[in-house]
Amino acid sequence: MEPISRRSFLFKAGGIAAIPYLWEKPQLILHNGNFITMDPQQPRAQAVAIASDRLIAVGSNDEIKKLSGPLTKLVDLEGKTVTPGFIDAHCHFASSGRRHITDIDCGLDSIEKIKAAVKERAAKTPPGEWVFGFKYDDTKTKEGRYITRKDLDEAAPNHPVIINHRGGHTSFVNSLAYTKAGVKEDVADPPGGRFDRTDGKLNGRLLEHADDGFGERPTSSKENYVEGVALMSSMLAKSGITSAHDAGASTDDMKAYQDAYSRGTLKTRAYAMIRDHWVEKLYEAGVKTGLGDEWVKVGPMKTAIDGSISERTARLSKPYIGSKDDYGLLTSTPEELYEKCRRAHERGWQLAVHSNGDVGIDITLSVYERLQKEMPRKDARYRLEHCTVVNDDLVKRMKALGAIPNPFSTYVYWHGEKMQYYGEERLKSMFALRSFLDAGIKVTETSDYPPGPYEPLMALQSSVTRTDYRGKTWGANQKVTVEEAIKIGTVHGAYASFEENKKGSLEAGKYADLVVMSKDPTKVDPSTLMEIKIERTMAGGQWVYEA
Repeated sequence: MEPISRRSFLFKAGGIAAIPYLWEKPQLILHNGNFITMDPQQPRAQAVAIASDRLIAVGSNDEIKKLSGPLTKLVDLEGKTVTPGFIDAHCHFASSGRRHITDIDCGLDSIEKIKAAVKERAAKTPPGEWVFGFKYDDTKTKEGRYITRKDLDEAAPNHPVIINHRGGHTSFVNSLAYTKAGVKEDVADPPGGRFDRTDGKLNGRLLEHADDGFGERPTSSKENYVEGVALMSSMLAKSGITSAHDAGASTDDMKAYQDAYSRGTLKTRAYAMIRDHWVEKLYEAGVKTGLGDEWVKVGPMKTAIDGSISERTARLSKPYIGSKDDYGLLTSTPEELYEKCRRAHERGWQLAVHSNGDVGIDITLSVYERLQKEMPRKDARYRLEHCTVVNDDLVKRMKALGAIPNPFSTYVYWHGEKMQYYGEERLKSMFALRSFLDAGIKVTETSDYPPGPYEPLMALQSSVTRTDYRGKTWGANQKVTVEEAIKIGTVHGAYASFEENKKGSLEAGKYADLVVMSKDPTKVDPSTLMEIKIERTMAGGQWVYEA
């Protein structure tokens, strides 16, 4: 067979989009479906042909079925709707899976239930060893308050305990944890952190870098790493996610992804952001963004400038509602951020900076602008992770840089009770999908899981309605259409990882990554989008989830 040029790889013939026959006949044809392709040249289709891991043709039932051979399997979708596989452009893929195995899931609805779970785990743990928990959320408990040092002392007096807030930027510890960490009542706040106090006494709450030195974990086994990746990829696949950008992968996580792939348990493609404190090893080896294959790929260098939206530590230009002097926290100085980004930029890495508040975003954009003046690079695709609180000037600067904002997609719905700390006026410029799209910016869909739920249909409902779980609407001016929300969660996610020519839409030549749904999301009441069922998920031509 003669090689096929890039130009001739894709062609159009009548209503069918196909590629010249690299395979004699397709292995699989999905027909009688309602395909929302996200291809502007062919927005809707009835059928697709698949060979190996690729779509080789997209078109009408008659056109595609004519391509079948004696060994082709035909699947009748019975009118079900199909979209491209969703791309979560910021979640904590590997570490979340591992923590589901090793930690207490504290996503419970009362402090008493959390205390009981801690007590139960402590009973199975040798005295003096750490007890870990995650996904605790103060606003989701019936008590509606922070869990305290006293609460955790009562639950586990003989074990140091550390529980991470669901948002990932504050932790809660007991007295023995302070002792283990060598922290006394007169401790000074560290740079980029704060020891919370009540009536002048440490109360167990640690903000940002204040928890450095707490909770030294025993070395996780290789099996925990690999099983964590397998578990989380199954959870993501079940929700319709076929690719995820891991927002803080370590070198051990990269090994786990490869091992899971070798075992056949990796069901979701991984684009791994490497945290700043692990990336030096990769610099030494000459590794940079893009190394890998279609399943596991090195992404950007990831670092942070400020705190959390759900925990009210993001750095704002105006104080949080209810406070005169709480503006949130910077977790790094502007010069420290510049130096980390410079080292990565000059080595050819994409950059991703956690920037939540408008002050944090301003600092990050200033660093990116400085780097482009000092070391210009075409198509750098600088990333702003979360990019929550914006204004017109910040949006204009993002557009000028070609930067990519990656805001939380499920926060308005899931974290509605927390929006009171920002106020209705500020919400008009938060999670600003409409502003980004109107400016021509390729904004993505992200969950940041665990901080936000990862289900794409919740993301669609939250983005389209801007209404929380209680029925309260926040920032209605930032609503987008269902079609726009799907594009944000597919096409734009692929662009953020330099893979727009490989995935994100259902086109001939792209990966066969797709989701079969019970209903057409463009036809239902937007307030019911979450009720649509994911029936099947395919990644690389293989069903990775079937209901």
